[in-house]
Amino acid sequence: MAICRAALILAALLPAAAAPFSGPRAFEDTRRIVALGPRIPNSPAHAKMRAYIKAQLAPTGAEIIEDKFTATPPSGPIPMVNLITRFKGTSGAAVVFTGHYDTKVMPGRTFVGANDGGASAGFLVEMARALARQPRKHDVYLVWFDGEEAIGEWNERDGVHGSRHLAQRWRREGVLSRIVALVNVDMIGDKSLGILSEMNSNARLRQLVWQTARDLGHGGYFLSEQGWIEDDHMPFVRLGVPALDLIDFNYGSSNEYWHTEKDTIDKLSPASFAIVGEVLLETLKRLER
Repeated sequence: MAICRAALILAALLPAAAAPFSGPRAFEDTRRIVALGPRIPNSPAHAKMRAYIKAQLAPTGAEIIEDKFTATPPSGPIPMVNLITRFKGTSGAAVVFTGHYDTKVMPGRTFVGANDGGASAGFLVEMARALARQPRKHDVYLVWFDGEEAIGEWNERDGVHGSRHLAQRWRREGVLSRIVALVNVDMIGDKSLGILSEMNSNARLRQLVWQTARDLGHGGYFLSEQGWIEDDHMPFVRLGVPALDLIDFNYGSSNEYWHTEKDTIDKLSPASFAIVGEVLLETLKRLER
């Protein structure tokens, strides 16, 4: 990974204006979100984060939807909100980029979730800015899922609340049948970026993204190492949507930062955001051909 780290440092020094997606801006959005503290569902900090995201989205001209629902984990009902934006295309097909924006409930600890919740939230804000400046063929949805983290212990009733809700809603509304690709991003801000080949994901979509990364010179960050991860893509996978999870699940030595108070903003890099953003914008172009 020494070569990868050197390339990350070099990429961070390049002018942000050289590409539609700005890693430094995505990092700054993440920094501001993380500064709000723990952002558990239905908390004041969570509401402030949603207001911040909506304020950043307003200049893009995207349609903004608050998808309110009540999750029902074993601990009891809790109000949640998925935040959705749509950039309209002309083809009738849709591409969806998703990530979660909640942090895990961790009683007695101050868990700010810089990478796990913060990075995906900040990444999607900058993706909206990039999409606003580009022509498009397909509808493009961006979704900030609430309740990815289990309120208690992860099980079939607790976890991925927002994606389970939206997958069923979109099935009823006919949106699922229009989706040609859904890409979920999670924990993609790590300074030492290494994205797993997530094997529950759609194989053709994974191959497209990995080939795109290689073509752009970023292949070293998209690993051959395999993993089977339950994440926000899974409710869509189970309903037949071509979906892919992009996740760096080696966060710190032996994943030591994951779900701990060590998951702080200093562990992240603007260059990692830029790499993933560049790859996904090019993937979108290839999906529209």
